[in-house]
Amino acid sequence: MAWIILLFAGLAEVGWAVGLKYTDGFTRLWPTVGTVSAMVVSLFLLGLALKTLPLGTAYAVWTGIGTIGTVVLGIVLFGESAALLRLACIGMIVAGIVGLKLVTEV
Repeated sequence: MAWIILLFAGLAEVGWAVGLKYTDGFTRLWPTVGTVSAMVVSLFLLGLALKTLPLGTAYAVWTGIGTIGTVVLGIVLFGESAALLRLACIGMIVAGIVGLKLVTEV
């Protein structure tokens, strides 16, 4: 269950990271409210996952999910580069997350 909670924490991290782009420097009310809400949810869920998962593993997976999701949405929403080398680097992050999941005893 901790891994599922951690997945949702990572997805909420994607939400606030992408939300930052829409806040326009925290000058737009509703995007700011949504972004701050996603931050709170993300950290709350990470805290719950940390009850069971090791700190280093949980934090690495949380930031990895956030990184991957933010890159994908950056490509889709903002026209950022989808260069092969960039995607290969993201693939290595995915491999690292899978590796951590496989070697963590929980």
